Amino acid sequence: MNVERYVLKAVKKDVMIRTQRIYVDTSVIGGCFDLEFSIWSNGLMKDFESGNFKPVISEITDEEIGEAPVFVREKYAELVRLEAEYLKVNEEVLTLFFQYDKKRILTEKYRNDMLHIALATIAGVDILTSWNFKHIVRFDKIRAFNSVNIENGYKPLGIYSPREVTTYGND
Repeated sequence: MNVERYVLKAVKKDVMIRTQRIYVDTSVIGGCFDLEFSIWSNGLMKDFESGNFKPVISEITDEEIGEAPVFVREKYAELVRLEAEYLKVNEEVLTLFFQYDKKRILTEKYRNDMLHIALATIAGVDILTSWNFKHIVRFDKIRAFNSVNIENGYKPLGIYSPREVTTYGND
């Protein structure tokens, strides 16, 4: 058995791995300016800048950022300039959203959070990042969203905080 040949194959295969697509909700952008979260939100932004990950945003993110302070909108503009993938709400997204709504995963007040999840699921992103520990990055909510995803023929969505995703500090 030629071990070197197998190792070389594995290395070549590893090099060909595609860049992971990371959906960024609005809280991650605002987190760049929050003492508690800035280290990891900014670390994730650096990961996007260095090409470690491909940022994915949506028209929902746009809408929410429009109401944010100027410095948050400027940070978002930096992300857009990195050629972030842009998702739009369509019929398929709304159909999944209504399935979440039917299961009462979140109340009507937090419909945009369900739209973020539906957009990321339909687009098949690798991970959705958020600092929203009440409605998104929470074990029971993740299970509920993924249960609906699976029931409707979609793969489960990885949902994590930027702290769990960024390569910042992993040197």
